[in-house]
Amino acid sequence: MYRKEFFVFNQNQPIRAVIRNYQEKDFSGLIAVQQECFPPPFPSDLWWNKEQLQNHVTLFPEGALCIEIEGKVVGSMTGLLVDFDSKHPEHTWETITDNGYIRNHDSEGNTLYVVDISVSPTYRKLGLGKWLMLSMYEVVVYKGLERLLGGGRMPGYHKKENEMTPEQYLESVVKGELKDPVITFLLQCGRTPVQVVANYLKDEESCDFGALMEWKNPFFLPISEQGEC
Repeated sequence: MYRKEFFVFNQNQPIRAVIRNYQEKDFSGLIAVQQECFPPPFPSDLWWNKEQLQNHVTLFPEGALCIEIEGKVVGSMTGLLVDFDSKHPEHTWETITDNGYIRNHDSEGNTLYVVDISVSPTYRKLGLGKWLMLSMYEVVVYKGLERLLGGGRMPGYHKKENEMTPEQYLESVVKGELKDPVITFLLQCGRTPVQVVANYLKDEESCDFGALMEWKNPFFLPISEQGEC
């Protein structure tokens, strides 16, 4: 199973951190982090429940990561494996993640799909979200998968809805003309846009749009190219 110990810095002060697979004992802490990260108007029924978390640690424990600071769980990232067809990328968060229950996890899938990433607001200045993302990239490489994929919220879009399309908004963020709390973070983590997806998630701030963004495994070699090197 996954476990990584390292230091993060609060200004010049090193702080010990651990990223590991979360377990049943962590469920209450994980739910508390979700409540801190996604306050109203984010729908409370989209916060984790214990049945969902139990499925995560049972069906795909490799994709269930949490981060601890001084022994306290302050963030998490969850994924499942899907067989993704890049020629038909349209989907909703509910469908591809089974509403977060991941009962559709495909152990033979080619893609690690991000169900959720969240870090307690109190600890966000420590760069923990990026550490979680990098750790999940390591899972992608370890499993020999083609990519990491997920739909990012665009919480700044509702402020620009009357001025531009969601595609134009995403393009402006990529160009650096606008900053978005989620999309800019994903870009900084090495994720690249695939396309905008309508009705991706019930989210007023994003006007229900999501930006599908991927990270391609640099070590992945398609079957058609194997043996040609």
